[in-house]
Amino acid sequence: MAGIGLSSVAGIVALAIGTVCLTSGCSTVGYYAHSVGGHLDLLRSAKPVPDWLGDGAATPALKERLVLTQRMRDFAVRELQLPDNASYRRYADLHRNAAVWNVVAAPELSLTLKTWCFPFVGCVGYRGYFDRARADAFAEELRAQKLEVSVYGVPAYSTLGALPGDFFADPLLSTFINFPEGELARLIFHELSHQVAYAQGDTEFNESFATAVERIGGKRWLEERATPEARHEYEVFDGRRQDFRAITKKYRDKLDAVYKSSVSDDEKRQRKAAVMAELRAEYDTMKAQRWGGYSGYDGWFLRANNASFGVLAAYNELVPDFERLFDKEGRDFPRFYAEVKRLTKLSKAERRAALHQGD
Repeated sequence: MAGIGLSSVAGIVALAIGTVCLTSGCSTVGYYAHSVGGHLDLLRSAKPVPDWLGDGAATPALKERLVLTQRMRDFAVRELQLPDNASYRRYADLHRNAAVWNVVAAPELSLTLKTWCFPFVGCVGYRGYFDRARADAFAEELRAQKLEVSVYGVPAYSTLGALPGDFFADPLLSTFINFPEGELARLIFHELSHQVAYAQGDTEFNESFATAVERIGGKRWLEERATPEARHEYEVFDGRRQDFRAITKKYRDKLDAVYKSSVSDDEKRQRKAAVMAELRAEYDTMKAQRWGGYSGYDGWFLRANNASFGVLAAYNELVPDFERLFDKEGRDFPRFYAEVKRLTKLSKAERRAALHQGD
């Protein structure tokens, strides 16, 4: 699941460090410093794709994947009208399994995520860390506040194309270079989409827009550029993801209904426990009968809570609205992007009303 971690804007929030003691409290300086340092370390480890292709120590498999990413990058510009810049023209081996770790939190009886507000980007429902131990430590602080917390790794993030120069452009990363071909294409398209339009403080809008573009572009890539083997690999991969989305939406809606009901909190807790038990039982059945025992989602279901359910909505809730808008604009990317940019200038309520037109 790709997304914009708070550390994704490290280069921008660096400008705010000098004034943060006046606005957010001096303790926040440490978080900004971590974000800036982590982002710069990542950028320093990146080098241009041609350098990797000429590196005798780089494996043939890596070189093959890097060549594939450059075809995807060119496709993004030519076919999807996404930005033509230095993003994803360099590669970095991070020697870890995530680019950043996001921390999300929600109350015991609500799916509404806690938010944090920052200069330039507004308020978002997560905090990103380049170090897992820091993320876990912050998660413990939130649990001490009686919040339900989820920590999850993010394979990539976007700096929104806001920082000047090739050095600051978003690089390809070892955390996603070996994804199935269809998923690799979708991730690149998703992250580039964040450079097209960004609504300050509206995570749901931003992530749903990028997810819509990745779906449209990923489908086109698979149909027009991928081999039959790559299409089959992605079909299996995406089939499990669609099953995951269906079951989690079903139970997210059940939990939301419980929390919004008029029963007592004690009754809500009992009903919540029953819903979670039902969720895990249905997942076990689905895993055995539909997935042939595939266990890649076990960790999510084992640790599922309000926070992990809440973050799912940010990536998918408005996707059908954006897909409908794309059709309304004649499936023309420049027209579609222009309309999305116009929506970013509206208030959050106005954006929702505009998107929901035609429901």
